[in-house]
Amino acid sequence: MTADVAVLGVGMHPWGKWGHGFVRYGVTAARAALADAGVEWRDVGSIVGADTVRGGYPGHVAGATFAKALGWQGARVTSVYAACASGAQAIGAARAQILAGLADVVLVVGADAAPKGFFRPAGGERPDDPDWLRFRLLGATNPTYFGLYARRRMAVHGDTLEDFAQVKVKNAAMGALNPYARYRKRVTAEEVAASAPVADPLRLLDICATSDGGAAVVLSSLEFARRHGAARPVRVRAVSTVTPRFPNTVLDLPDIATDSAAAVAPAEVTFRASIARAAYEEAGIGPGDLSLAEVYDLTTALELQWYEDLGLCGEGEAAKLLREGATAPGGRIPVNTSGGLASFGEAVPAQALAQVCELTWQLRGRAGGRQVPGARVGITANQGLFGHGSSVVAVV
Repeated sequence: MTADVAVLGVGMHPWGKWGHGFVRYGVTAARAALADAGVEWRDVGSIVGADTVRGGYPGHVAGATFAKALGWQGARVTSVYAACASGAQAIGAARAQILAGLADVVLVVGADAAPKGFFRPAGGERPDDPDWLRFRLLGATNPTYFGLYARRRMAVHGDTLEDFAQVKVKNAAMGALNPYARYRKRVTAEEVAASAPVADPLRLLDICATSDGGAAVVLSSLEFARRHGAARPVRVRAVSTVTPRFPNTVLDLPDIATDSAAAVAPAEVTFRASIARAAYEEAGIGPGDLSLAEVYDLTTALELQWYEDLGLCGEGEAAKLLREGATAPGGRIPVNTSGGLASFGEAVPAQALAQVCELTWQLRGRAGGRQVPGARVGITANQGLFGHGSSVVAVV
C-alpha cells in the first residue's frame, strides 16, 4: 500500500503584526485551504491543530479551538505540540489517520500571535525547560546562541559576514514576490552590513523576526482525490519526525542546554542531518532528486548549515554552494523560494505548514514570479526544542 496522501488544498493568512488572536489567523488560512481544495468544512472527517503555548488555554487545544471556530460538525479532533516542528508533526498525525482509514479528508491548521522581541520561555519558573535554563544559567537568549553558532561556522568552515549577508539578499528577493510574506522589500548586502549588531557576528537583518500568521493544509486519501477530480495531485511522500540517537547523534549547537552528550566523541551524523536522512529513506529519494528545499532559516548562518545537513553539498561547502548561485532562483537547487523566515518571521505553529504550502504551489506550477521551472520534488526541514525535528517530502 502506498504511504502517499494527496495535498488537496493549501491556504495562508499573511504574516505580520496584526494585533489579533491566533484563532482569526488560523480560521482565515483554513477557509482558504478548503476553498483551494474545493471541499466544504462539513465534509472534513478530522481536524488537526498545531498548538501555540502563547495562545492561552485555547492554544493548548488548538484542534478543538479551530473546530469550534469553524463550526462544530462532528469531526475527529487532534492537537499537536512540537515547538517549531508542530506543523509538520500535525501533518504526520493527519497522514496516519488517512492511511489508517479513520478519515478521507483531514484539515491541518497552525497559527500564532507572537510577542514582540525574542521568544521567552512560557509559564514562569520552569527549571525543567531547557530554554529557561539557558536563559537563567547561561544568559544565552536566542540571539546569543545564534551568534555562537554563526561564529562557529566562521571558525570551522571559513564562512564570512559577506556570505551571511548574501543569504538574506537571496531570501529577501524571493519574499518581495510573495504576497503572504511580512517583509516584501529587497535588501542589499550593504544594508545587511549596516544593520544594527545584535549578537556578534550577526546583525539585525541576519536574524528573523517574530510574527503573527497562519497556514493550513487539506490532506486526503489518493482515492478521494481521484474521486474529487484531482488526477495528479501533489502528494506527501514522507514525514520525518525522528529523535536523536544517542550517542551516534547528539543535539547540535545552538541547543546548548539540551546537549547532554557533549562529552562523547563527535557525532557520526548531526541531528538535523538525521532528520533529512530519514525523510530521504522513507521517500526513496536522495538530495540529487530535489527540485527545491524550504529550510528553517532562523538566521542566515543556520540556512547555510541546512545545505550541508540536507546533503546539498559536503561539510563545510555551504558558502561555496551559495556563492555559485546554486541555491538561488535558476540555480541547481533553489532554497527558500518563499522568502523563508527571513521574509516571514516566526509564527511557530504555522511555519512548517507554510513550508508545505510553498512546496505545493511550486509543484503545481503556481508560484508566480518565484516559480522553479519543472519542479517535481521538494523537501522541508526544521528543528524544534527537545529533539523535535521534522522534514516533509512532497512530490508530483
